[in-house]
Amino acid sequence: MTEKKVLVAYFSATGTTKKLAENLAKATSADLFEITPERPYTDADLDWQNSKSRSSLEMKDRNFRPAISSKINNIDEYEVIFVGFPVWWYREPSIIDTFMEAYDFTGKVIIPFATSGGSPIGDSGENLQALAPKAKVFHGKCFSANASEEELKQWAAEWL
Repeated sequence: MTEKKVLVAYFSATGTTKKLAENLAKATSADLFEITPERPYTDADLDWQNSKSRSSLEMKDRNFRPAISSKINNIDEYEVIFVGFPVWWYREPSIIDTFMEAYDFTGKVIIPFATSGGSPIGDSGENLQALAPKAKVFHGKCFSANASEEELKQWAAEWL
């Protein structure tokens, strides 16, 4: 579909975003990379109704950066990078901030995509732009986990 070198990088706490990322990678003939936390999230960690859960505590502190155990060795090869995540507290999870600060995205096109139980993608695009000021970051879009390859292909075509 594309002559540009494309990467779909994603974080998925429960598997929902993983399914969407896999479909997007297929639809765009992109490489796929999972952003893996050094310490996996448990169901208790993800209990957003518990103000003392790991995810709640991480999201309260905008400077918190969960460690990542996976690494992209060839980030320079990619021109377009789709960054996927579940929406947490109306924005990207802190582990996405860790990812964005780990690489030099100068000159790259970055497009966020997300899954959500009902929240919009919010200011995630603006947040990622602030973390990668020399990249061109777009607003992005929230999708149903069951978004079809065709829907994703049509959406992604703008950048490919």
